[in-house]
Amino acid sequence: MTPLTVSITVAAYFAVLFFISHITGRKADNQGFFIGNRKSPWYVVAFAMIGSSISGVTFISVPGWVSTNSFSYLQMVLGFVVGQLIIAYVLIPLFYRMNLVSIYGYLENRFGNSSYKTGAWFFFISKMLGASVRLFLVCVVLQLLIFDPLGWPFFLNVFCTVGLVWLYTVRGGVKSLIWTDTLKTFCLLVAVSLCIYCIASDLGFNLAEMTLAVKNSEYAKTFFFDDFNDKRYFFKQFLAGIFTVIATTGLDQDMMQRNLSCKNASDSRKNMIVSATLQFFVIAMFLILGVLLYLFAEHNGIALPPKSDQLFPMIATQGYFPAIAGILFVLGLIAAAYSAAGSALTSLTTSFTVDILESDKKKDEIRTARTRRQVHVGMSVVMGAVILLFNLLNNTSVIDAVYVLASYTYGPILGMFAFGIFTRKQVKDRFIPLVALLAPVCCFILHQNSEIWFNGYKFSYELLILNALFTFTGFWLVAKKTPNNR
Repeated sequence: MTPLTVSITVAAYFAVLFFISHITGRKADNQGFFIGNRKSPWYVVAFAMIGSSISGVTFISVPGWVSTNSFSYLQMVLGFVVGQLIIAYVLIPLFYRMNLVSIYGYLENRFGNSSYKTGAWFFFISKMLGASVRLFLVCVVLQLLIFDPLGWPFFLNVFCTVGLVWLYTVRGGVKSLIWTDTLKTFCLLVAVSLCIYCIASDLGFNLAEMTLAVKNSEYAKTFFFDDFNDKRYFFKQFLAGIFTVIATTGLDQDMMQRNLSCKNASDSRKNMIVSATLQFFVIAMFLILGVLLYLFAEHNGIALPPKSDQLFPMIATQGYFPAIAGILFVLGLIAAAYSAAGSALTSLTTSFTVDILESDKKKDEIRTARTRRQVHVGMSVVMGAVILLFNLLNNTSVIDAVYVLASYTYGPILGMFAFGIFTRKQVKDRFIPLVALLAPVCCFILHQNSEIWFNGYKFSYELLILNALFTFTGFWLVAKKTPNNR
């Protein structure tokens, strides 16, 4: 693909994105920015949630994972479905009953101000690092496709990328994100579906033949019950999937802003159930695409790239398919990446304004709006700086470390909410920041020594559960002797 083709594709997508943002962001007040005035239709939110759970990293990496992990990821996705049902029937009624703008307001109501601030700061760190690393990987792709051929530096790439995200979220916030995520989901489904069609047609498969080829391939194994130490072991992935989605969706301001924009708890619950079901099939499509990519490479004698997540970009953009396939890849990538960055930027602005600065409590509507706009700019600058830092370090192990860090930063949040919901105990609020810091430290020590202490057992995604358990235990230890009823 030429830089001109990529540039036109990106420009066309953003033209549509800005049009939607302009229409939906008109007359948006603070409540519209934060929770969409609770007027979002549940079925629109459900469709949008499919795309919001898929980042640019997912779009690039999941198809490549089948080479080493087969379809084992579906074990974790099954856990996602169960976790979203728990969110629908436990967390959503609670948050609506308390009429929360930020979900971390629950911690203040339940335990006190220190717990509230601790939850907000852990979310801030988690989301800023996670969103930045996802956008960094997309900037790397755009640098190769557009900016390097034009001789433009990476700094300009980051400035343009973050600037575009800021522009389409600055007015409407969640009110705009619901509809831009709907566009993203549509683009993703079209891109993946047509890429599957292009590959299947090139291999001479009809639908039945394609299904049989995928089923009979060496990559199709889904369930792993043989080796307890294998990171693909079913119960590791299934249980991790449940708790991961509870932490990263149900206890994540970014994702819950969409759910809280529905008219009531009943509509929000319907949204969660429908989006959870559809998400399973969308992830399955990405895995099927991965199998077809490897079959295509084998059939045409294409040398596999050194990293599995380079396979889809290489085949889609290097002339192996008609130009439309490359355009669809770029469209799907930018739809996934920019929407994820936009939603992260909006949730960071909301959490920092409401939770950390508490502007909604201390200021009137006009001054809160001014603060919100200033924070939105500040969050954009910080995100750009973090992306530039990742590029400066230029070390993929740093990227891996950030993803592992998510298990450590979301773990305390999960433990705090679990203790609040499932016990009636009150805690000594001043000790909560210490507990939340010590839990990841204990988890890290256990992780580093598990193979020695537990006969070769190595922790994987279940680190999140351990971290939450340490936090829960710490809360129990600092609980007041006489529990008060909530």
